Amino acid sequence: MHVFVTGGTGLIGSAVVAELLGHGHTVLALARSDASAQAAEAAGAEPLRGALTDLDVLRAGVARTDGVIHLAFGNDFSSPDALARAVAEESAALAALGEELVGSDRPFVTVSGTPWVPGRASTEADPLPTDGPVGGRGRAVTAVLGLASRGVRSTAVRMPRTVHHRGTGGFAGLLTGIARRTGVSGYPGDGTQRWPAVHALDAAVLFRLALEQAEPGTSWHAVADEGDQVRDIAAVIGRRLGLPVESVPVDTYGPLGPIFATDQPASSTHTRQALGWQPRHPSLLHDLANIQP
Repeated sequence: MHVFVTGGTGLIGSAVVAELLGHGHTVLALARSDASAQAAEAAGAEPLRGALTDLDVLRAGVARTDGVIHLAFGNDFSSPDALARAVAEESAALAALGEELVGSDRPFVTVSGTPWVPGRASTEADPLPTDGPVGGRGRAVTAVLGLASRGVRSTAVRMPRTVHHRGTGGFAGLLTGIARRTGVSGYPGDGTQRWPAVHALDAAVLFRLALEQAEPGTSWHAVADEGDQVRDIAAVIGRRLGLPVESVPVDTYGPLGPIFATDQPASSTHTRQALGWQPRHPSLLHDLANIQP
């Protein structure tokens, strides 16, 4: 299958591209800069120059391929306005990609986050939140899944709060960056809230399986670790960086503060059973041992 991938040079995207190429697929990768184009080409993909906001380029990518995996997102969490812009840009891109696929029966795999459900681990059957700082993403992904009734094999791979590789990535990576800047390995509240996690190489396998096998309108959880307490994550970061570990104000994390403070474990039991997905790479707490002081 010739697959159009957005975000193909990021932490998750580069793993997905390698996974696709390693299993006989070819890749057309959206590249917003010369550096991204060079990285895509070095990985074995054909670059297509353009940004997520270039809707005509996105439509052209769809027209040239047999299926789409969407991963790109403007990861600017510096302010509520910046986050809102990133969500709006992605929503417009998803709408353009989806409309181009209508009636084709081609696969459209998009990405979202696992939802949170008070008092228990969320499952693939739980709906995405449509309010809050990233509620717009939930609405956009729900609309993509709705394209199943219009001849699109649309599906969503829901990612946990931390997708990691060699000690970097995801919310744990943000904690590490803040710890380096502030001199404290912090966590919001009492730190007992749980974040799910997955290794990027395991997540990449699930994206390929969803592309190849998933039924229209389905959602899947790329969750290897159901939920690590945030204070345990901070403790490993503090130990690796030689920094004190302590609770810090929620507003330390800007617009993501309310999300960081939420208990949000997630299950992948159905995903493992239905698609035969089995995570094989190190857990988050083991992988964080790769953090360099």
